[in-house]
Amino acid sequence: MTQTTITSRRLGAILLAAGALAGCGGIGITGSEPDPGLVATSTNIASLTDVVQRNPNDPQAYNVRGAVLGRAGRNEEALADFNKAIALDPNLAQAYANRGLIYRQIRKFDLALADYDRAITIDPSYAAAYVGRGMAYRQQGQAMAALQDFNKAMELKPDNAQAYYNRGLLYQAQRQHQYAIDDFTTAITLSQQQAEPRVARAQSYLALNDHKAAANDLDEAVQVEPQNLQAWTTRGLAYERLGDKEKAAGSYAKALNINKEYEPARKGFARVGGRYGQSYQTFN
Repeated sequence: MTQTTITSRRLGAILLAAGALAGCGGIGITGSEPDPGLVATSTNIASLTDVVQRNPNDPQAYNVRGAVLGRAGRNEEALADFNKAIALDPNLAQAYANRGLIYRQIRKFDLALADYDRAITIDPSYAAAYVGRGMAYRQQGQAMAALQDFNKAMELKPDNAQAYYNRGLLYQAQRQHQYAIDDFTTAITLSQQQAEPRVARAQSYLALNDHKAAANDLDEAVQVEPQNLQAWTTRGLAYERLGDKEKAAGSYAKALNINKEYEPARKGFARVGGRYGQSYQTFN
């Protein structure tokens, strides 16, 4: 058995374990490049470090560990791993896209775009790189370039929930709410265990004064992800507009339990006459 085979099997075992954990915790839809099965636990990082130490010339080992470190917010260490992976294999498209994600998160957009460009040059069919580059363009206000990248990602991978979600955000920012709702609906269909597209669709429903549809989406969002601050706060607003102060106050209170300093929730709680220490019925 070759050393490469041993490394691949070792990485595969770690990824399988990470995938099992992901089924419990859930991964946000906005992180586009790393494998969604990669969970940032100390056990996974330690296991991947063991793989790196045993295989110091394996670029994929560094790339995988870098992705997990990035999920843990350890950006400098992640960048070091991606740099090493690229030094070992200058044509490893995933390492460029993963490094681009870190650069985008720390708002070094020129570096992010350069990495996404390189990933796409190496692998023109790499849908995740188009999504990541589109997100960088969207964050910089380059709507048309972002739209083209999201469309290309969908062409390459029609079941790419992140592409639909991010294109929906683009439409939403331009107040094209019906187009946004259509894209969020597709994202929800493709990725049913994510709260973010439900929250986003609810925000577009609120913009169109369809408060009941918004509330329905947010009911589902907080059940999918009970610690989602934005979901509870937006749910409070939806029920506030429906005139249900009990559910509104309860939703704002849930948000404040997650982050007592979150100003939109504090203001909403005050508007509906919420009282600290009081219990509220959040569901029928």
